[in-house]
Amino acid sequence: MAKTVVQEFTKGLWAEIPPFRIVLGLCPTLAVTKSVENGIGMGIALTFVLVCSNVVISLLRNIIPKQVRIACFIVVIATFVTVVELVMQAYTYPLFLKLGIFIPLIVVNCILLGRAEAFAAKNGVISSFADGLGIGIGFTLSLTALSIIREVLGSGTFYNIPVFGPSFKPFSFMIQAPGAFVCLGLMLCVMNMLGKK
Repeated sequence: MAKTVVQEFTKGLWAEIPPFRIVLGLCPTLAVTKSVENGIGMGIALTFVLVCSNVVISLLRNIIPKQVRIACFIVVIATFVTVVELVMQAYTYPLFLKLGIFIPLIVVNCILLGRAEAFAAKNGVISSFADGLGIGIGFTLSLTALSIIREVLGSGTFYNIPVFGPSFKPFSFMIQAPGAFVCLGLMLCVMNMLGKK
């Protein structure tokens, strides 16, 4: 049992790390990773929603009728997204404004519905908790890694702290949409090369 829980947790850190392995959740990955603060904030928000929705769906899996399971999953996910949205508005309002529409759009993030359908609806609470936490932390690490590269090269800062001297000319392409695609593509390439080894 303990070994299985550890496996469910660790698979989200490498074997099924989004967005590099299961290639889901690309919209927020590309949109919010202009700064490390945004990447970490979005990752933590999604992790909270993923863990809570996985646990609730696992608890209700034998009660939810199969014909309406997707609608029920979305209602559960939307409930926790609303909680995250209200908490962020109350305690981290500047970050909430930076993330904008991408907080409410967590509801339609494929990672959440995919984990609910593929895992939480078929497994126990502890395994579902471990799965959600592992995938969520993996997603947060992915966003953070992408954010670091984009912010350092595109703005010359790390977590809004300058890292280069005044003569540094930021590579502003990196904080624009095409830069996000290029950076993600290069990171996917590196992940695939490391995966083959």
